[in-house]
Amino acid sequence: MDELITRFRDALVTLDRNHAERLFQQALASHSPLAAVEQLVVPALELIGRDWHEGGIALSQVYMSGRTCVELVERVLPPTDPDRKNPLRSAIVVLNDNHMLGKRIVYSVMRASGHELFDYGRLDVDRLVERVSADKIRVLLISVLILPSALKIKEVCARLKTAVPDIKILVGGAPFLFDDQLWQEVGADAMGHSAADAVAIVDRWMGEMQ
Repeated sequence: MDELITRFRDALVTLDRNHAERLFQQALASHSPLAAVEQLVVPALELIGRDWHEGGIALSQVYMSGRTCVELVERVLPPTDPDRKNPLRSAIVVLNDNHMLGKRIVYSVMRASGHELFDYGRLDVDRLVERVSADKIRVLLISVLILPSALKIKEVCARLKTAVPDIKILVGGAPFLFDDQLWQEVGADAMGHSAADAVAIVDRWMGEMQ
């Protein structure tokens, strides 16, 4: 499977969608849809996330790889499929900022990895707290680009930890990459360096919270 993962990763980052699909079908020939996602798609996306973190590929390649994987995965694991990993209600949001690319990448990679979650788009603090409480969200992913938005997360965490005591909050974005202690200062439960990081952290929380 290691060689297949490498070839699938290469097809994704070179935007060779047809070759990626053939490799995915090859995995499906000997694995269940969920196993093919977990043993081929997720490891390939983790490699791509690592490559981006090390400066080897562009953010646009990460985004397009995630989009391709979402399309492939949704054919075999549609949102209503019981094998998808959605035991806990989850959501992703951009807080205040107008830049949505980071959130879109994480959303695509999460869905390509079998997770189903609400996409809240862009919200301010009041509307986010209201929406999370109403939807009874247990895992919230927050993306920001600039420091003032990152500092607003402190208010979100304080209010949500009161309204929904067992909620887990994962944060990501440029301010947290520049200051590796900031996520703790704003009261989040974890920080993701990449989309692959987000998948790994949410997978761990899903196991702990069920």
